[in-house]
Amino acid sequence: MAATTPANPLLAADGLPAFDRIAPTDVVPAVEALLADAHAAIEKLEADVAPTYDATIEALDAIDRPFERGWSPVGHLLGVKNSDELRDAHEAAIPQMVAYSLRASQSRPIFEALKALADGPEFAALPSAKRRIVTQRLLSAELGGVGLDGEDREAFNKLAEEMSQLTTKFSNNVLDATKAFGMTLTDPADAAGFPATLRSVASQAHNDHVAKDGVDGEPGTPEAGPWRITLDYPSYGPFMEHSRNRTQREQLYRAFATRASDGDVDNTPLVDRILEIRRRQSALLGREHFADVSLATKMAGTVDAVHGLLEKLRDASWAHGEKELAELADRFAADTGLSVDDLAPWDTAFYAERLREERYGFTDEELRPYFAFERVLDGLFALCGRLFGITMTAADGDAPVWNDDVRYFTVQDSETGEQIAAFYLDPYSRPADKRGGAWMADCLQRRRLPDGSLQLPVAHLVCNQTPPAGGKPSLMSFREVETLFHEFGHGLQHMLTTVDEADAAGIAGVEWDAVELPSQFMENWCYHRPTLLGMTAHYETGEPLPEDLFEKIVAARTHMAATQMLRQLQFGLTDMALHAGYDPATDGTPFDVGRRVAEKTSILPLPDWHRGLCAFSHIFAGGYSAGYYSYKWAEVLSADAFGAFEEAGLDDEAAVAATGRRFRDTVLAEGGSRHPADIFRDFRGREPSPEPLLRHSGLL
Repeated sequence: MAATTPANPLLAADGLPAFDRIAPTDVVPAVEALLADAHAAIEKLEADVAPTYDATIEALDAIDRPFERGWSPVGHLLGVKNSDELRDAHEAAIPQMVAYSLRASQSRPIFEALKALADGPEFAALPSAKRRIVTQRLLSAELGGVGLDGEDREAFNKLAEEMSQLTTKFSNNVLDATKAFGMTLTDPADAAGFPATLRSVASQAHNDHVAKDGVDGEPGTPEAGPWRITLDYPSYGPFMEHSRNRTQREQLYRAFATRASDGDVDNTPLVDRILEIRRRQSALLGREHFADVSLATKMAGTVDAVHGLLEKLRDASWAHGEKELAELADRFAADTGLSVDDLAPWDTAFYAERLREERYGFTDEELRPYFAFERVLDGLFALCGRLFGITMTAADGDAPVWNDDVRYFTVQDSETGEQIAAFYLDPYSRPADKRGGAWMADCLQRRRLPDGSLQLPVAHLVCNQTPPAGGKPSLMSFREVETLFHEFGHGLQHMLTTVDEADAAGIAGVEWDAVELPSQFMENWCYHRPTLLGMTAHYETGEPLPEDLFEKIVAARTHMAATQMLRQLQFGLTDMALHAGYDPATDGTPFDVGRRVAEKTSILPLPDWHRGLCAFSHIFAGGYSAGYYSYKWAEVLSADAFGAFEEAGLDDEAAVAATGRRFRDTVLAEGGSRHPADIFRDFRGREPSPEPLLRHSGLL
């Protein structure tokens, strides 16, 4: 008999989430029903828990599994289809969800059973994935306050509940601040120098503003305007690179650098409170600071190890960065007649782009016609077929989606034809209801179900690339191509796992500073000649990317590389400074801390009014608190991993395929089942080295 479809789509027991039917009014009733069952199940488990894997981990997984379809989709929709109604429903449900999570993680009977299991004779006989899961569950419980009693536990839990609300509000404030700003240009002189894609995007933004927001104004055209410039990156980034109006560049830069720092969406008090909560929770746990809590679950392990790597990269980059800035300043002075000392942050992107065009003889706009989205996607799929022996098949219409632009694909093993995974792809920017950035998230985990069947992994891949406009397909910038490859790398680790335990399958259980390894590894293939030429064709003529343009792209890879490196180091070191011993009584405000770090990492000083922390969602609303360094830590691993392909011979198809299969069977397949250092050694045959990263960046 076919399963009945529940009236509330969030209470479905199987299948894909019904994204086309989920409504904000479904959220609270679903959460209440799920939590009633979960609380009863936890109490039953506590009454008769035994120190065995099945009686602890398997039982907990069975209790948690309904939330995969009943709660995870809510968080996903908050990012891709945000609305006031959904926010209200999410906010109403969050305290109950946090209270349950704390209740489960702080269960003494379950914790003691897990400890007895870890200390007992059965433990050594368990597979490595199961041993890792038990060990990580114990550590998670300790960091979640299982050892606290009485007033300390009550205080810890109240702080956790408040934190969940603050981080959601922080993210919503950034989205609202981004959405609220717009600069409408009507003078054609202000659009001089705009590439065609920016003209189309800005014209469409104006027309949407008129149609959707009910403002006065006539529809415009890409050629004649009006043009509306926003803080959404497909608009902001190209404008800063191409606008010849320095006053307007400053206006936009100020708006971007002060997002969510005043008015009803001011995140300044949230920054202070979030940091305070983390300090207080760390103290309750007996930890020196929050970085100590964060690094307990990471590959680096200690603040000293993090600083050691970041300082090594800073030392390798600083002199190169000074040279890059001097060249920009000279170009600025020659163009404007102003002093080199007048160079400002809103000038750097513009003059960096001018230097790149002059040195390498091409513009981003010249590349876009060769990078039509569908063609790029085909090239990405072909690469994954060569490297990993998989086939992606469009299955649009087979899965409910949250927007008409969303695609759905299945993944097959090319040798057997067997389906092994699936993924959603949401490619385009939608500033009205979709948060900025790009990310991969799990929709469904791979897991062995109680009846012996296998639940296949399903991923969400979300980008914010330039949408189709002016009758043209989505023509991607080269950076957008890299971003697509990056997120697909995350998706590959989620989808190609061979681990059947949900807590160690895919990226689950992988130390956070190793999670970026597959994603950053995939970006390297954007500079591989057969791969790049194989995914390019002029969208009108079908002509392949000219050979000289490919050579210029490769040559330009290291353009401003030191400046980009220092920018990432600034983010990582600021994050660590705020979470490793920061004391507002002696260290000033978080912005003071940021400025001191910038003195060591930003050769061009930041303005005193810069408030970038107010939009630093990675560390205040995401998973990167005391962990933003992870991008660089993992980039060392990813560059070294790509080095294995270089050593095998990038022109040797058989060697590339063999190395790719080894990468699939280790890094991608084993996921969180073993420590990433052990998996990396199995793939590479040695410890990781930072030398390939510095070489790829032109810093050696």
